[in-house]
Amino acid sequence: MTDHVFVTLENGVQTLTLNRPEKKNALTPEMYGALADGIERAERDPKILVTLITAAGDAFTAGNDLGDFAKAGATPADDKPATKPHVTRFLENIAEAEKPIVAAVNGLAVGVGVTMLLHCDLVYAGASATFQMPFVNLGLVPEAGSTFLLQRLIGIQKAADLFLTGKKIGAEKAEALGLVAEVFPDNALPGEALARAQALAAKAPNAVRITKALLKGKDRARVAEAREAEAKHFGAQLRSAEVKEAISAFFEKRAPDFSKLS
Repeated sequence: MTDHVFVTLENGVQTLTLNRPEKKNALTPEMYGALADGIERAERDPKILVTLITAAGDAFTAGNDLGDFAKAGATPADDKPATKPHVTRFLENIAEAEKPIVAAVNGLAVGVGVTMLLHCDLVYAGASATFQMPFVNLGLVPEAGSTFLLQRLIGIQKAADLFLTGKKIGAEKAEALGLVAEVFPDNALPGEALARAQALAAKAPNAVRITKALLKGKDRARVAEAREAEAKHFGAQLRSAEVKEAISAFFEKRAPDFSKLS
């Protein structure tokens, strides 16, 4: 259990609120576990028809906590990083969920804060939201099946532009690319997202689940294959000199220098 994910249930909508605003909702292993538990709970509880993922404060999530990454990178190669069971379970659950998942993105969404959205059925954003996947900048590779899902959604050139440059885009650009269904004023986002999640929960549940399966079911094997391949390379990179240099540079507030590693 963790106090960093707040759970409520109202009118068939389970809301999972990331609640670590002082750290821009950077995800800890416990937070991943709580998110995974929430999705599992929705799948087995007939009272939960829709899950809404949102966040407290001025950020959706800054992605993985780099402190945890640094610890995982120091783990011997034949051991699993402590974060892996929780992360893996969350990524599997969000990818394979049969009931709909809605996301409300306020402020910044970084790394897994973006790739998780590729598995959500409806994504809404506040006008000031930003989206960034700086995996390569950190010496890492993308995860969550995103190398398949993103290029399928926006094309290989635009996917490469986001992945390889690690550039940040705003809410309007994200909507134009198809990452976001609709953008609202920041102060209207919480109410609008909840209202839409509750409207979805009021619809015929079997028809909703079947429609989701028809939209996403044919890609599940490909997504799982991509997740597995990404996880293999992600784990190897996590212990690499490249990641060590990138994380050191981040905490030292300097540009990383990868040239000395070649």
